[in-house]
Amino acid sequence: MPEQPEPSQTPPAGGADAVAPRTRPSRRPVKAVLFDFHGTLAQVEEPLDWVVKAAAACGATLDRVKATILADRLLTAGRAGGPLPARVPPRLAEHWAMRDLYPHAHRAAYTGLAETVDAGIEGLAEALYERLLAAEGWVPYPDTAPTIAALREAGIRVAVVSNIGFDLRAHFDAWQLTELVDAFVLSYEVGRCKPDPGIFLRACGMLGVDPEETLMVGDSPADAGAAAAGCAVLVLPAADPGRENGLGAVLDIALPA
Repeated sequence: MPEQPEPSQTPPAGGADAVAPRTRPSRRPVKAVLFDFHGTLAQVEEPLDWVVKAAAACGATLDRVKATILADRLLTAGRAGGPLPARVPPRLAEHWAMRDLYPHAHRAAYTGLAETVDAGIEGLAEALYERLLAAEGWVPYPDTAPTIAALREAGIRVAVVSNIGFDLRAHFDAWQLTELVDAFVLSYEVGRCKPDPGIFLRACGMLGVDPEETLMVGDSPADAGAAAAGCAVLVLPAADPGRENGLGAVLDIALPA
């Protein structure tokens, strides 16, 4: 989290011998902003759309009631970009533990969790996972592009730092945002996961900035791990797809008044 001033001390009454309150020096100006991906720049599509479109890819048509029930069961089992699973079967434990470090483990973990739900649709688990790999399976927040564009226009460097088991670059290509991002720092590529300070330090190195000149923006305690690397941190509240999530606050912090 951003550094907080130490509690002020009440100076003793009277003249020149009074003790002034101590404050910490201000941080250096922000030269770079690191963004988490899921929950910060984009959100996965609504669960009902996710299930209906994946089923259609398998040649199945679901009515709204059946799709809603199936979506609820799949969310409980565990969806990438969604709630953590209620339970990870022992046979998937190793894949689950390594999901953000190896693409094969990421796929095996989430398709395996989906397969624990008997949907009666052949190939549904793979189709659900493929929605994750496609840009249309995600919804960028409406303030994502304007915020990143304003930072770049001000000369501030931008990186996406994500715990993830697949490549996000095609998503940014589809959203025409790639040219606004200086670096992608993905856990499976760099071999470190948030909150490990190492992944944030790697991002700073790739951008050519000091951590003390860097702001990490995310939505979870894992993102707040950047504080241990020396970065300032802004944690935003969760927001549903298509709704603003407070990214504009980044500009208030990073851009000179």
